[in-house]
Amino acid sequence: MSGKNLAYKILEDHLLSGTLKTGEEIEIKVDQTLTQDSTGTMVYLQLEAMGIDKIKTDLSVAYVDHNTLQAGFENADDHEFIKTAAAKYGLVYSKPGNGICHQLHVENFGKPGATLIGSDSHTPTAGGIGMIAIGTGGLDVAIGMASGSYFVQVPKILNVKLSGKLNDWVSAKDVILYILQKLSVKGGVGKIVEYSGEGVKSLSVTDRATITNMGAELGATTSVFPSDELTYEFLKAQGREEDYKELKADDDATYDEVLEIDLSEIPPLLAQPHSPDAVASIDDLTGIKVDQVLIGSCTNSSYNDLMKVAAILKGNKVHPDVSLGISPGSSNILQMLSDNGALGDMIQAGARILECACGPCIGMGQAPATDAVSLRTFNRNFYGRSGTKSASVYLVSPEIAATAAITGQVSDPRSLEGDVDITIKEPDNYYTDKNYFIFPSEDNNQTKVKMGPNIKPFPINKPLKDTVEGNLVLKAGDNITTDDIMPSNAALLPFRSNIPHLSKFCFSTIDENFWKRCEENNGGIILGGDNYGQGSSREHAALAPLYLGIKVVVTKSFARIHKANLINSGIVPLELVDENDYDQQDQMDELVIKEVVTALKEGKVIDIYNKTKDTTFKAKFNGSSRDVAILLAGGKLNYTKENLEG
Repeated sequence: MSGKNLAYKILEDHLLSGTLKTGEEIEIKVDQTLTQDSTGTMVYLQLEAMGIDKIKTDLSVAYVDHNTLQAGFENADDHEFIKTAAAKYGLVYSKPGNGICHQLHVENFGKPGATLIGSDSHTPTAGGIGMIAIGTGGLDVAIGMASGSYFVQVPKILNVKLSGKLNDWVSAKDVILYILQKLSVKGGVGKIVEYSGEGVKSLSVTDRATITNMGAELGATTSVFPSDELTYEFLKAQGREEDYKELKADDDATYDEVLEIDLSEIPPLLAQPHSPDAVASIDDLTGIKVDQVLIGSCTNSSYNDLMKVAAILKGNKVHPDVSLGISPGSSNILQMLSDNGALGDMIQAGARILECACGPCIGMGQAPATDAVSLRTFNRNFYGRSGTKSASVYLVSPEIAATAAITGQVSDPRSLEGDVDITIKEPDNYYTDKNYFIFPSEDNNQTKVKMGPNIKPFPINKPLKDTVEGNLVLKAGDNITTDDIMPSNAALLPFRSNIPHLSKFCFSTIDENFWKRCEENNGGIILGGDNYGQGSSREHAALAPLYLGIKVVVTKSFARIHKANLINSGIVPLELVDENDYDQQDQMDELVIKEVVTALKEGKVIDIYNKTKDTTFKAKFNGSSRDVAILLAGGKLNYTKENLEG
């Protein structure tokens, strides 16, 4: 009998129901959850709606890191709501300024072998410390806290076997960009990416976290590294060596797919506008004038990353034509940089030191100038995400970013070799202050939750009718992102708890009249292309269409989290049987779907009648019997309440 891979070992250890077999739906125990404030307000509104008394996880943390630009009362009110909800339900609350949720979680709470679900698509960052960490919609996190479990289809396991060692001036960011270049933003869909091989030993825990972080850009369910002696040293430096547990795959473990990579063959890379998989070598892009450089995000804001940046900036000056902003990943990292002099080197060079938060990565400030070129150590460069539609955003390593900040153009960082030493030793002891955390107390469970005037009730669907009809209010293309569906920027983020207002901006980056068309036609149906809904976990990309009356979304294929969010909202996600039928439908065609309830129950192909053209095309629902039950109930909240009452 063949051995087990690491992902299956952790899943098996947490299996509550179902069979651990590819494609089967299983229920797993949830050890930990995390939320951030952009999605968290909705999570705790949903938790309130369930009427539970206490959560059933070992640890749940409510981070505030997205909406920290308090230009009005809205964000501050949301923070107060989350803080009081955390106190009521027994969660740890992380105050604004403490840092970025994923960096903080790896530092303070990540445990090898544990499970984590989070209302943020980059939750898999914790796979760098050996967790099965999955990004989900907010309602799944709320239910995970209430029930202590999570349902997921067993993914395929893709083994990325690493050999060799990275050359100097090549980083973990280049590794994941290299994998994206090979596999594309769809390459990880329906898969867990599991890393192994001798090359793993040359990557620090924060290197590994960078790689697992951007596994989200592959569309992967999650990514995971073994837990080894480097994991132990990291946990020991954080004062948490008792959380260490050695974890690795069996020597004869089996995988669905294997990708072998020699780390020594990877050059410095950049992802070009406007997709993380539009990857090119530094040699092909050298000389492009740069206007802005931003360093930070949950991908590249670790101590090691920023120490390399400080080493490159030391004794140099930021180019006169460049604006350089740096966001440390945590308050403890910022304190360490301050105490060891690295922060001074950054400031002396002319860097703008930003708050320890997501900031410009989520579109919260630092929008580039018109037609500007912006180099960012972030994870996404989708069109318009930066806040400036005409900007060209490139994703790069800290080494490329800092070099460009000095030279004013895309430059090969290897040109600094001999002049700059970026060999950074992992600290023996990290700062471990918890001053920005508020820990739960038994005295707090009677806390009254505070809700400001901007916090509006979230839309709840009704049970599915057997006949669905409506106009095709939008025909969208391939690789539609959740940023396309529900844009995220400094102007809109404060309204994440106000779906009625937010819905007026649904699809606004590609069709400003979408919301009005929905209003005039009493909602309708959306037709999408391949990989519809890629990107973030924001359930607002389902809740806003729900509010606008969208009943069905038909596509060539869906991204995992968005499809789950549609099901949770009671919007039926269907996939074309023949993708050629996509070309035969036009926006505003009138569509009729009869006996949809019967077809879903019996697993039949669904006929969709185009009344405008007097033609019929076929679609199918790919999901579990539980997914069908959720759709019939009109969404997961209705389904959960029915089962709790039953």
